[in-house]
Parts: sequence; structure tokens; C-alpha cells
Amino acid sequence: MQKDVSNYISSSCLEYIRSENMSTIDLENERLSLRPVADRLLVLLKTRGPQTAADLGQALGTTGENARQQLMKLAGDGLVETEAVARGVGRPSQFWRLTDRGHARFPDTHAELTVSLLRNLRDVLGKDALDRVISAREDETRAAYSAALAKIDGLEARIAALVAIRSREGYMAEWRPAEDGDGWFLIENHCPICAAATACQDFCRAELSIFQEMLGPKCSIERTEHIVKGARRCAYRIRAR
Repeated sequence: MQKDVSNYISSSCLEYIRSENMSTIDLENERLSLRPVADRLLVLLKTRGPQTAADLGQALGTTGENARQQLMKLAGDGLVETEAVARGVGRPSQFWRLTDRGHARFPDTHAELTVSLLRNLRDVLGKDALDRVISAREDETRAAYSAALAKIDGLEARIAALVAIRSREGYMAEWRPAEDGDGWFLIENHCPICAAATACQDFCRAELSIFQEMLGPKCSIERTEHIVKGARRCAYRIRAR
């Protein structure tokens, strides 16, 4: 399932770049219709956060009761759980969300090995050596992204292209205009290097710096949600200057 999830999201975002008339969410819905129900539910909860069975049923084109039955099976496997959320007057609504085990079904590339190597590198060779390794990775990423974006003009087009690159790398990325009309949001629903980023947050610092360089000096970028700090996703607010 792990490769399927990553491939699904990657192809969705690539098709976005090829089509001017379909949004990221349109493509997500199209692809979801072709997947097994359990996988579709996990992807929806990963990309949209906690949802009611009724909302999930609507997204799947079925009833809330059918979605609830599938969710109960996933709960039996320890992949999802419920939480009660008050929504005004009346009984709290039951929302479904991924458990830690459910999140783990999405790839965190070679997590244990990566963390061990980072720890050993720092302990044996020192923090300066670790900083040099991170800087080398940053330079490599910057060069690859620059080449991919070299012929793309316009801030929104570059955001869309950057999202496609990040999705190919497993970040389950999407973008959308801000609801208040002031800029855009770049959202990463998954972090395939979460264990490494948690062990060494310089990876996240480098990422933000690269995003700014790739989108250029005529915009500002602010991280508004951060997986490493407990959020369910990483989100970036982008505003034109």
C-alpha cells in the first residue's frame, strides 16, 4: 500500500500541471474513485484530517453508514479511531482520524536507519560534520529544483510545479489559493523524512530556505503548520510582495 499511496498522489499532482482546467482536489477525487475503499478512506483522512462518517461517505459517493462500517474494520486493525467534537447545541459529533499506526502506513523513508546514521554522524564526527552533510543535501536539492523550474514563469505556476516535485518525493503535496484572496497555501500532508526532521530540525530550516529561493524574491513564505511540532501536516502561506 505504501508505494500505491505515494504513486497515487504523485500522478495526481503531475496531471495538475498538464491541465489548466482541473484543480488538485478534482484530480484527487478522480483518482480516489479507482482505489479500494480502505485505501481511499486512509488517503482522505491523511489529506483532509478528521472527518465524520457522513462526510467520508459523501466523498466516496456512498452512504455514511457504509463508510462507518469500513471505518470500523480499519479501527479493528488499529489504523483509525474516533473523537467526539462539540458542534454547537446537541450531542457531540463523532469524527474519525488516523492513529499513529495509520499514519505509519504512509512511507517515512528508512526512518530508523536514517535517525541512527544522523546520531552516529553527530556523535562520532561532531555537529560541524552533520551541518556539512545537511548543507550538501540542500545544495543538491536546490540544483535539482532550479533545473526543474527553470522554464516556468509566474508565481502561481511555479508553486504548482514545486508541488508536483514535492509529491514525487512523497510529501502528498497540494496547493490552493488562500480563502481570503491574499496569496496561496502550499500544503504537505505527509513527511517522508519525518523521523530525520524530528531528530535534526535543520532539515526543515533548509526546506523553507529552498522554497523561498525557488519561488523568488517577489513573494514571502511563512510556515503556518508543522508536522514536527505536532500538526497533522506542514502548511506554508505564500504572499506576493
